Amino acid sequence: MLGSYISAAVSQGPGCLSLRCPDPSCSAIVLQGMINKLGKHEDKEKYARFALRAYVESRKKTKWCPAPDCTCAVEFVSDVNYDVSCNCTFRFCWNCTEEAHRPVNCETVSKWILKNSAESENMNWILANSKPCPKCQRPIEKNQGCMHMTCTPPCKFEFCWLCLGSWVEHGERTGGFYACNRYESAKKEGVYDEAEARRERAKHSLERYMHYYERWASNQTSRQKAISDLQKAEKEQLAKLTDIYGIPETQLKFIIEAWSQIIECRRVLQWTYAYGYYLEDKVKSGFFEYLQGEAESGLERLHQCAEKDLLAFLPFSKHDTTEDHPSPAEFGEFRVKLAGLTSITRNYFENLVRALEDGLEDVQCAGEAATSSKATNSKKGGAKGKAAKKQPSRSSSDHSDDTWPCERCTFLNPSSADACTACDKQRY
Repeated sequence: MLGSYISAAVSQGPGCLSLRCPDPSCSAIVLQGMINKLGKHEDKEKYARFALRAYVESRKKTKWCPAPDCTCAVEFVSDVNYDVSCNCTFRFCWNCTEEAHRPVNCETVSKWILKNSAESENMNWILANSKPCPKCQRPIEKNQGCMHMTCTPPCKFEFCWLCLGSWVEHGERTGGFYACNRYESAKKEGVYDEAEARRERAKHSLERYMHYYERWASNQTSRQKAISDLQKAEKEQLAKLTDIYGIPETQLKFIIEAWSQIIECRRVLQWTYAYGYYLEDKVKSGFFEYLQGEAESGLERLHQCAEKDLLAFLPFSKHDTTEDHPSPAEFGEFRVKLAGLTSITRNYFENLVRALEDGLEDVQCAGEAATSSKATNSKKGGAKGKAAKKQPSRSSSDHSDDTWPCERCTFLNPSSADACTACDKQRY
């Protein structure tokens, strides 16, 4: 009887966690121990799942992993970094549960994801690449070089793509099939300025978005490929290197560390494009693009070393054991190179993430300092008049006294640093 009572309660869902004794005069709660003792096997499993879910969802510092098909729960143990990792290797943001996205904040991620899926860019494309038929107003896409357009049936109106006038009024006298002097004349007179300006704005907006989106998506693809390459290294390549050079797999972990760093850096670089898209400050934008370019160059060097240089030490085929391989000394040099690039890239990207999360404050401070210095020099020059001594001009390659470039990795360091913060190379 109690078994049937438990089965009926469990079949109704998570409410069975509040199940009480069937005796009306008893208010005792039926706990999991009683369920395990009297319930059926399937009822025990269901009750345990309900209890686990209730436990996880009732705690502020535990969440279910959002990865598809993952049944793990993650506990949040940090107070600063919201990026967390699940046992399934999926990394996500604790705050918004989207895939980990440092250095971009959750609000920017939400806007970017919405923009990628919204119809606004489709409308921009239509606006930039099509024009309404002058007769029926249906949008017409120009897919050939000729300016002679014909609307689809049943309209079939023939018109000029540039001036939207009837094609009957066009010919050699108006510039032929690939030009329109009527349009050029009207443009000079300002007749078409508003419509064309609107179309040009849409085109520019679309091109800018596509620039950032394509690179965002490209790094996402490269990251997925790097994950596949990491798995290949773990399952196949380390064992082959052990057979060839007699080095234990525990001493080949530098290869795994390199691939793990590439995966993390690809993720960071991917989200810097969303960061750059919404960065409106032109001064900061210029500095950001420089930092981003340096990050891309450094990551490409590491990626090539791990992906292509490593192949020289591996057999070309699975069964060929007679091949000549580079010497152990050469492999040792490769190890030093790959480990060094991994360290340099890790340091650079950590500094990049901190700089972007701080809103590139150093750029603003440097700008304010330069403005203040310029104002002071202006006052001094005004006081001295013609007697002021002219200072020699600095070359465009010189850096301000506030920073110095590293000779090894070109990272721009503050003047107070005696060693490069990206690669630890001494300044002098």
